Amino acid sequence: MSELPFDLTLEGAPGECVRLSPRVRRVLAPNPSPFTFRGTCTYIIGTGEVAVIDPGPADSAHIEALLAAVSGEKLRHILLTHTHLDHYPAVAPLAEATGAMVAGCRGTNDSAFAYKPDRVLEEGERIEGPDYTLTALATPGHAANHLCYELKEEKALFSGDHVMGWSTSVVIPPDGNMGDYMASLRRLLDRDHDIYWPGHGGPVTEPKRLVRALLQHRRQREKTILAALGEEPLTIDSIVERVYQGIAENLREAAAQSTLAHLCDLVTRGEAASLGPASRTARYFRASPEGGAK
Repeated sequence: MSELPFDLTLEGAPGECVRLSPRVRRVLAPNPSPFTFRGTCTYIIGTGEVAVIDPGPADSAHIEALLAAVSGEKLRHILLTHTHLDHYPAVAPLAEATGAMVAGCRGTNDSAFAYKPDRVLEEGERIEGPDYTLTALATPGHAANHLCYELKEEKALFSGDHVMGWSTSVVIPPDGNMGDYMASLRRLLDRDHDIYWPGHGGPVTEPKRLVRALLQHRRQREKTILAALGEEPLTIDSIVERVYQGIAENLREAAAQSTLAHLCDLVTRGEAASLGPASRTARYFRASPEGGAK
């Protein structure tokens, strides 16, 4: 990832409430991993009457830290960017403890946790408090129901896992879709934001520079995957060996899922083909313009 302008610094320890701007505070969840960096960033927006974005995992210490951070204030809104397990399980206990309205992305029913928003936000819909205006921006790709939120008063974007401050986003089919992800990145180039507050990692202070770099990175990865294909059908694992040389073992599955996402998109566009439906276990080859193997 050296070609991408990431900043791996992140202020604050898990549970600490860090003031980021006049309207934005952050509490880091204690769930570090190769996929979450130092943990999920939960944001508190506003003063006096506030909103929370992405409460994070159902970790009792994290929930207690959030409640302490808003002590003496009224939590009006709980917003969610998407329904991955490092972002949403704390929604229900936080809402129960505060009576806040839950709004944001489309709901889901998980075997362990239920997320049923009081209000599903569509593109352009707003949530308002005394000193904040948050507008939903549909950004499917990392997840089919992914939303970002624009903070009008500070020209800021809460970018969830669509654009992160420390790494590229993992796109895992079928819920993740590479074509949608690329289109959602291109959308951001038309927006006027001064800063991104991501779901993982520190602030993105040059948003358009990073978005352009992410688009270029994905286009280059796509070219490398296509170059690895030939007439002989290959498994995902074989393609990963060719494309991600020297990758750490704990990141191999993420690389495989990213490769699958690219291949699903390439098959849809007719540039690659698969034996059977495109899936993790299918085999892939390069397609000719007329169809079939090159």
